[in-house]
Amino acid sequence: MEYNLEVINLTKNYQDFNLKQINIKLPTGKIIGLIGENGSGKTTTIKAILNLMTYDKGSIKIFGKDSINLTKKEREQIGIVLDDSFFSPILNVNDINKLMKDFYSNWNEKLYYDTIKKFKIPCNKPLKEFSSGMKMKIKVLCAIAHEPKLLILDEPTNGLDPIFRYEIIELFNNFVSNGENSILMTTHITSDLEHLADEIIFIDEGSIILDVPKDKIDNEYGIIELLEDDLTKIKKEDYLKCLKYKNECYILVNPKDEFHKKYSKLDVRKPTLEEMMLMLVKGE
Repeated sequence: MEYNLEVINLTKNYQDFNLKQINIKLPTGKIIGLIGENGSGKTTTIKAILNLMTYDKGSIKIFGKDSINLTKKEREQIGIVLDDSFFSPILNVNDINKLMKDFYSNWNEKLYYDTIKKFKIPCNKPLKEFSSGMKMKIKVLCAIAHEPKLLILDEPTNGLDPIFRYEIIELFNNFVSNGENSILMTTHITSDLEHLADEIIFIDEGSIILDVPKDKIDNEYGIIELLEDDLTKIKKEDYLKCLKYKNECYILVNPKDEFHKKYSKLDVRKPTLEEMMLMLVKGE
């Protein structure tokens, strides 16, 4: 299998936080969602991948090469969206096009303006007059319009309303449809990954606590809601996590089919990614 990104045993030690042996393998044509609480290590991992910080142990390969040794041409094959915008607020869409044409040899002006038109973004208004959602659209579009093979996205749908998010997600799906491109994406809006990601990596306190294909979550994991008094009827070895709220309990099970055979009177439903994250981090 060919990988656009490989993170191997990535470790970074701070005084009050440790990133512990992070492993990520992102195949061509796939999307990985990296999710977790604020401060869990998502952005630290992204910065290490982009060589924006040093790390203590491990290695990072992009397109099969050590990320430090990439040529300028190979670096142009990486599209990046971070929280901070690198564009001056006085620039407009046309100004950005001129800058990017000079910066990237593969800049696709037609794709840029076609998508600008589709997103209904004004060409002559300066960025300082744009909403946060419009600014994010520009950042995502610029990351894609130079035709990279790998997208590294840190909260790309942050600040977007549901319609804007749908348009951006459609753009991401089209991006990987050629089977050669890949996306690594962090987000707090886990619902965006429900129909987008091929693989989900849960990170908590600097460690990966679960790395699983998205369809495995759909097919094998289950959530059961029951009263706290009824929890005593369930053997502890038959569930993974339990989260109590007032006099109700939520339990996470895997495999859900085996659980349902033992407890056929209980309703088992598919968990959302938000519920999975909550159960894994906060559950007992």
